[in-house]
Amino acid sequence: MNRRSTSGEFTGWHMLFVMVAFFGVVIAVNLTMATFARTSWTGLVVENTYVASQQFNRKAEEGRAQAALRWKGALTLAKGSIRYELSDASGNRIVPRAVTMAFRHPAYEAHDRTLQLEKGADGAFQSNETVRDGAWIVEIDADVGRDTPYRQVERVLVRNGAVE
Repeated sequence: MNRRSTSGEFTGWHMLFVMVAFFGVVIAVNLTMATFARTSWTGLVVENTYVASQQFNRKAEEGRAQAALRWKGALTLAKGSIRYELSDASGNRIVPRAVTMAFRHPAYEAHDRTLQLEKGADGAFQSNETVRDGAWIVEIDADVGRDTPYRQVERVLVRNGAVE
């Protein structure tokens, strides 16, 4: 029996090509994702997990004591400007001695930075910095003359230089 291939007939060579192409794409995507995962985040959350676990209860108590104060911090990010104000439960302004703000990217540490805000004429703390677009965890430490600073942590989404 003599078989001749006609155009449009699906042969074993076609199937081989489909299988090689399919698995080639799967392997290429996996290698790309593995490379991004390996190079973009160290995975380091704390230096020493034992020490961090020993400090947990103390930090939790500090957080409860701070929450009982019912103070409110107002963070404003506008294009080229960062502003922070702190007020007590009655709405009266609290003027800290100093304010430090750390911008941490949730999954990529290369663009993390810490800023020291300057006290403005109106008592608010500010900086003329532009924050890159993206998701950020903002850690604010305000020195209010107590043993521990007033600490506020916010997750913000910055688009076009301002918080959405």
